[in-house]
Amino acid sequence: MKWLYIAASIAVFLKFMIMPNLAAEVADLEIVEMVVKESGVPNAVSGIIFRNRLYDTIFEVIVFTIAIMGAQYLLANEQPFHRIYQFTDQPSIVLARLGATIAAIVGVELAIRGHLSPGGGFAAGVAGGTAIGLVAITSSSEWMAAIYQRWRAAIWEKVSVLIFVVLSVLTLVGFELPHGELGALVSGGVMPLLNILVAIKVALGSWAAILIFIRYRGLL
Repeated sequence: MKWLYIAASIAVFLKFMIMPNLAAEVADLEIVEMVVKESGVPNAVSGIIFRNRLYDTIFEVIVFTIAIMGAQYLLANEQPFHRIYQFTDQPSIVLARLGATIAAIVGVELAIRGHLSPGGGFAAGVAGGTAIGLVAITSSSEWMAAIYQRWRAAIWEKVSVLIFVVLSVLTLVGFELPHGELGALVSGGVMPLLNILVAIKVALGSWAAILIFIRYRGLL
């Protein structure tokens, strides 16, 4: 029986190597042009994520939300860590906060223009989360938590997910905003909104995770 498995594996491998791939007959450039035309945005990656594979993107956002909730649930019964490890020397603090400023600016730019150029909501959220993390390792944990509570970041995170899901469902059932002029800032229908919502979700979710690990682990 073992030899039968080996022979079958070799036959399948040869099939993949010898027989042509029918999908490869279409030129890559034609696929990109088709995605750009259908989505109305120059960034074909955004067109695929928020249109051709929007169903997958919905669950990616939901999985990220569940991951943050899971981290909070699993660590809720542990004792807060008494010692917080942070930068204390002034040069490191200055460099970290400078990096946070640059990351925040890049995050805003990617969220607004992600449908026009390389980048998008997920990259913008990561940049925003990086900025928050750099501030967190140079500032008081109590101060960071107070700002998080004052601006009701947890509520905005959940609201952004709900709005994203609603807009995604409307898009999946066939409702689309006008695409506008290709290459313009206000173009691509609902995609710029989805980009911004994902950026808000990922950045605020990263903030929540940072606060959780600082509180119960003492470091990021």
